[in-house]
Amino acid sequence: MTKQVFTGTAALTILHDVSLEIGRGEAVAIVGASGSGKTTLLALLAGLDVPSAGTVHIDGVDLFALDEDGRARLRRDRVGFVFQSFQLLPALTALENVMLPLELAGKPDARARAADWLARVGLEPRLTHYPRQLSGGEQQRVAVARAFAADPRLLFADEPTGNLDSATGEEIISLMFELNRVARTTLLLVTHDEDLAQRCSRRIGLAAGRLTNDERR
Repeated sequence: MTKQVFTGTAALTILHDVSLEIGRGEAVAIVGASGSGKTTLLALLAGLDVPSAGTVHIDGVDLFALDEDGRARLRRDRVGFVFQSFQLLPALTALENVMLPLELAGKPDARARAADWLARVGLEPRLTHYPRQLSGGEQQRVAVARAFAADPRLLFADEPTGNLDSATGEEIISLMFELNRVARTTLLLVTHDEDLAQRCSRRIGLAAGRLTNDERR
């Protein structure tokens, strides 16, 4: 898979013919320096961006044979996301933030499922609090609950502890790995933290848009 962007008349290649296969239940760290193409690769794997060449298959489905609406439906049904910036809606409570994607997916038990996952991440007393009333760690716990509540087969996490202090970040990562183990969800984690990468069963390295190593533990 290759990704190019054009600046004026010049083409800039962000990813150079990256090819990989990820099995169900793997915990995979994608590592590399800033500008190495990590976030671009994650966006392509999730169908949030379109490659210049190549394609992505999720559960046998060719993402880029689908139109934009089709890719959105696949993400809704099979994929969860945890971002560095939390991506919570400020006008919704913690419970409502977790319920929203479940309601959009037509889940009849959205409220009960959202409350259950918030309890699993230790936020049962905070269901009716708004993001501004929560600490950074609590907001990321809401984001983790939202990601897992829809029972995704695949979870993408982009620097999920980047805005957290080290102690809170460790709590969030431990929580994500535990939930990943229990739910048997495939985890793709973009990080610059080598200690965190070593906790994954597989480490994929990128440099200047090229795959430099692919190690399984």
